[in-house]
Amino acid sequence: MTSAEDEGAPLLPERCSYDAYDRFSRSEKTAIVSIVCWTGLIPLFVSGSFVPSIPQIVKELHSTASIINLAVSLSILTVSVSGLLWATYSGFCKSSSFFDLYGRRPIYLVSLPFLCIGSLGVSFSHDVPTLIGFRIVQAFGSSAGLSVGSGAIADIYRLEERGTAMGVFFAACLLGPALAPMAGGIATHYFSWRHMHYTLFLMGLSGFLLVLFCLPETSHPGTLGAEKQDRASGAQHRIVLLNPFASLWLLRSPNLMALTLIGTVVLMTDYVLLIPLAYTIGVKYKITNEALIGAFFLPAGLGNLIGAPLAGYVSDKIVVRWLKRRNGVWVPEDRLRGTIVGASILVPMSVLLSGVFTHFVPGKIGIALNLVCLFANGLGVDFVLSPAAAYSVDILHSRSTEIMAANNGLRGILLAAVTTLILPSINSIGVLRTNVISAALAWMGAILMCITIKYGDRLRAWKDVGFSTIENS
Repeated sequence: MTSAEDEGAPLLPERCSYDAYDRFSRSEKTAIVSIVCWTGLIPLFVSGSFVPSIPQIVKELHSTASIINLAVSLSILTVSVSGLLWATYSGFCKSSSFFDLYGRRPIYLVSLPFLCIGSLGVSFSHDVPTLIGFRIVQAFGSSAGLSVGSGAIADIYRLEERGTAMGVFFAACLLGPALAPMAGGIATHYFSWRHMHYTLFLMGLSGFLLVLFCLPETSHPGTLGAEKQDRASGAQHRIVLLNPFASLWLLRSPNLMALTLIGTVVLMTDYVLLIPLAYTIGVKYKITNEALIGAFFLPAGLGNLIGAPLAGYVSDKIVVRWLKRRNGVWVPEDRLRGTIVGASILVPMSVLLSGVFTHFVPGKIGIALNLVCLFANGLGVDFVLSPAAAYSVDILHSRSTEIMAANNGLRGILLAAVTTLILPSINSIGVLRTNVISAALAWMGAILMCITIKYGDRLRAWKDVGFSTIENS
C-alpha cells in the first residue's frame, strides 16, 4: 500500500499557468457568481416552498398527505436524473469518449424555460395527476442550477480559492431552505398555494433574462467539445446525443461513492426534520397556521446560510495549512478534515434531540429547543456538504459538473425513496424512533468519512477515474 506522501507525490506542487482563471476580473467573477447563485437558489425554492402548502393542497384536491408527498419525492427524483442530463452537456471530459458540446451558458438557456412552463402548469392544476406532471416539468427545468453552477464556480476560481467560493455559492443557494418555506407558507395562508408558483415563474423568467444578457461562457477556452469537433472536421456545430447516465460511472471510485453515501445520510436527517414538520412539530404544539409552519424552517436555513461559507473558508485554510506542513505535497482528503464536527456531532445529535424534545417536552420550551435543533442541523449539514463538494471538484476538476451531477443524482434517487417512507414511518413507529434511526445512519456516515480521510490515498490508487493533480486543479 502507498502512504499519503507517496500517493500525494504525483500531485505535483509545481503550478501551471493560471491564465484560464484570470480571464475575468474580480467584479466580473462577482457578477458571474451572483447569476449562478440565483439559478442555484431557484431549485431549492421549487422544493422548499411546496412543503408548507401540502395540507391546503390535500384539502383543495381532495387527496391525502402521503399522495401529495409523492409530488415531493418525484420532484427530487426528477432533479437528480435531469441534473445528470444537463451536466453531461455542460461538462467537459478529456479522458472520456463523450465531451461537452455547448458549455454552461446554453444549458441555462435551454433549462429555464421548462421551469417557467412547469410553474405555470402547477399553478393552474386542478387534479393530482396534473399537479404531479407539471411538478416534474418544473423540477426538470430547475435542476441545472446546482450542478452547472458548481461547474461555473470551478471554471473561474483556483484550488486555494475554490472552497470559499463554493461556500458562498452554497450559502446563497441555501437561502432557499431559509426563505422558501416561509414564502410558501405566507402565500398559502394569506392568498393561495398557487400564488407561490406564479412567483416561481417570475423567478425562472428573471433567471433566463440574466443569463441571456449578462452571463458569459465560463468554460476554459479550447475545452468545449464543439470547438474540438469543429477543428477536427471543419463542420459547423451539430447536435450529438450523449448518455446522461455515463457520469454515474465515476462513482466506481470508492472515495466518490463514500461521499455520495455520506451526503445521503446527512441530508436524510434534514428531510426527516423538515418534510413532515407540519405533522410533527405542528401537531405536537398545535400549530396550524401555514405561515408559522413555514417560519419554522428559518432556523435550518439560517444554519445553512452561516454554515456553507464558514465551512468553505475553514476547508480552504485546512488545505493551505496541510500543504505547508507537507512542504507543498497536496493530499486532497485534507479538505475533508473540516467535516468531522458536522458529521459526528451536529448532524446526528440535532435530529436525535429533536425527536426527544418533540416526544417528551411540551409547550414553548419544546418549541424553543426544536428551533435550536433545526439551526444546528442546518449548520452541520453544510459543514459536511460544502467541503465534500469542493473536494469532489478538486480531484475531478475537468469533470466538475459531471461529478456534482453524479453525486446529486444518486443521492437524490436514494432520497426520493426515503422521502416516501418518512410520513408512514412517523405514523407507524412515531417521531422519536424515526429520528433515532436517522441519527444512527448519520453516525455511520461519520465513520465512513473518517475512513475516507485516513485511507483516501489508497482508495484513489485502487480505482483512478482520472483524478486531477495540483497543477490542473
